[in-house]
Amino acid sequence: MVEVFSGRTILNKEGETVDPEEALRNKVVGIYFSAGWCPPCRDFTPILCDFYTELVEEREPAAQFEIVFISSDKSADDMVEYYHDMHGDWLALPWTDDFKNELKQRYKITAVPKLVIVKENGDVITEKGRKQIRDKGLSCFRSWLDAAEVFQNFKG
Repeated sequence: MVEVFSGRTILNKEGETVDPEEALRNKVVGIYFSAGWCPPCRDFTPILCDFYTELVEEREPAAQFEIVFISSDKSADDMVEYYHDMHGDWLALPWTDDFKNELKQRYKITAVPKLVIVKENGDVITEKGRKQIRDKGLSCFRSWLDAAEVFQNFKG
């Protein structure tokens, strides 16, 4: 993932710029294509929040997992409102960055919500992150981690 977002600006929930090299190194990354106007997105986002919170914020050490939100909202204001109101404490590509269109093409995104789980180099682990989280809960992370070939500190 470091390679995919290398040289890009990504933001944390406070709107501060984050170094993608540092934030995504040695992690399984979920690229979350979503929008606030989309009812299935608004249905899944709280589930994803719980998943992320349990893995990253409530574990010691934190799981090697990060999410980058790619907005399909109609405006930057809509994105910010949706991101702040419903999303977890993960990262986002700025709404104004046209790189989102390249990512949608690269990962063949035709509808939202879509959670694509990728290795550090951007190769796809699964395009069915949403379904796997719904079906298996936290246990799906272990299979993603094994496929990602990252240095592991995960116990679970």
